[in-house]
Amino acid sequence: MTYKTGTIGEFMKWTKRVVTEPAAAEDTPKRWFDSDATAAQTLGTTTSPEAMVKLLSEENLELLRLIVKAKPSSVHELATLAHRKESNLSRTLRKLREAGIVDFEEGPGRARAPRLTARRVTLELDLIGPGSVVSVERPTVN
Repeated sequence: MTYKTGTIGEFMKWTKRVVTEPAAAEDTPKRWFDSDATAAQTLGTTTSPEAMVKLLSEENLELLRLIVKAKPSSVHELATLAHRKESNLSRTLRKLREAGIVDFEEGPGRARAPRLTARRVTLELDLIGPGSVVSVERPTVN
């Protein structure tokens, strides 16, 4: 786990315990949030580092580049451009959306146009403990 959720009271109780017993902090994530929604908003994703590595395969990185370059007007158009089955592509796009990397613009009818929402993904891998972190950087809007 890359973060922990809890109330302010729980965080204060944990903090007091760590002050008197520093070893208590060793297995606890260093980032605390009031909810998973707040964590996802702050970190950009709740996808684990392992899942992110699998998700960002060379094939999927090419797909992301294609989305930026071609700006397809629908998932169907992207499937045609990428030479992939629409059902498999939809599953991949859903995972990329859950990871905070893509989203969809509503188009005419039921069309959904995939768009890249992230600029950079950073993986901090803790090789000896549970402290690995994934962050997704989104471009700033001026």
